[in-house]
Amino acid sequence: MKNNWRDGNKVDLLINGEEFYPRVFECIENAKKEVIVETFIIFEDKVGHQLQQALIKAARNGARVEFTVDDYGTWDLSSDFVKAMTDSGVKLHIFDPQPKMLGVRLNLFRRLHRKIVVVDREVAFIGGINYSADHLMDAGKKAKQDYAVELRGPVVADVYRTCLRLLVQDLSRKEQKARLQAIEDEAVQPAGDAKVLLVERDNISHKKDIEQQYLLATRLAKKRLVIANAYFFPRYYFLLSLRRATMRGVDVTLIMQGQPDMPWVSALSRLLYKYLLRSNVKIYEYNQRSLHGKIAVMDDEWCTVGSSNLDPLSFSLNLEANVIIQDRDLNKKIDDHLKGLIQQHCDKIDLDTAQRGYWWRVPLIFISFYFLRVFPSIAGWLPAHAPTFKHILPKRRFWSRKTTQPKTGNNEDNPIKTYDKESIS
Repeated sequence: MKNNWRDGNKVDLLINGEEFYPRVFECIENAKKEVIVETFIIFEDKVGHQLQQALIKAARNGARVEFTVDDYGTWDLSSDFVKAMTDSGVKLHIFDPQPKMLGVRLNLFRRLHRKIVVVDREVAFIGGINYSADHLMDAGKKAKQDYAVELRGPVVADVYRTCLRLLVQDLSRKEQKARLQAIEDEAVQPAGDAKVLLVERDNISHKKDIEQQYLLATRLAKKRLVIANAYFFPRYYFLLSLRRATMRGVDVTLIMQGQPDMPWVSALSRLLYKYLLRSNVKIYEYNQRSLHGKIAVMDDEWCTVGSSNLDPLSFSLNLEANVIIQDRDLNKKIDDHLKGLIQQHCDKIDLDTAQRGYWWRVPLIFISFYFLRVFPSIAGWLPAHAPTFKHILPKRRFWSRKTTQPKTGNNEDNPIKTYDKESIS
């Protein structure tokens, strides 16, 4: 089921962990009924412990707390860290748990990459910020530049529903029906003037929704399109759409990583520079810190913030969530912010720079484009791409009321791996 545009929303941009974490933790701690958190990564650092304590406080105050993390992104939490949450009533779920082989994580594909928070069905947060100290500027060279939005209004119900769909098999039919009916019965009052669309990407019914929204923006743009994205390696027809936009007179600007956290990913993006620059696309590399954002603006109203990169993993395998927003004030705020990044912290890439050593890259570019064209089909052959997911439940000594006897041979030092697994189709 696709989501619809919702009128009457209030959207606030949150830049980096300094703005995001205090607001999220405050909302969670003050929850009265329910908290749902989904994330790719939580580390046991000062930020991870702050989230842990906020979830524990909400649970002890009587709120139902559902906390889902990805097994690839979050794979090494200690027993004490997990037990403190589950003993307090926090319900912990691990997306796609897989055993390691020779210390190597094998679940490289189909990750729960989206970052969502819903509190009391009144406020939601969506963006690209994980729960780790490297999203704070005091992390120094390891710090990341990233974004999220706080949402209030009718669109929160759509965010809540998509979270329930991930948790649905862990609920009884009666509870599932009751929780869905509760959101239908609540009269959601307008909170602002923004028009918002929740856009998902999954491996069942929303395989290309986010990619299509980006393509639609390139085709509808009349004046300008600014995209700041950490991992940029889209399919050819996306690049062609950018080229056609410039041919219509649209000012197309891309902000890429100049201080990459994964250099090989940026190396792939740079393979595209010559093609894009010859198409009159402007390219800047952000060099103050690692760019982790997934944000864009088009013309005077359209903008998007979310978890989706513009690369094969996000477009073909990962579970992602973005919001598309029509709001002049937010559009201008994001545009002004991105202009500030360009003026203060970016290097402009010219054609001469892009052409250095180009001769040896030509075969690699050809192979890369061909690979991207067939990647979705290849991904469909991978077992990890099957449209199923797993939840794991703590043993009875934690919070679960519905557990089976654990398998023998589990490592008690890692409680995540000692939980019972349930396959959900």
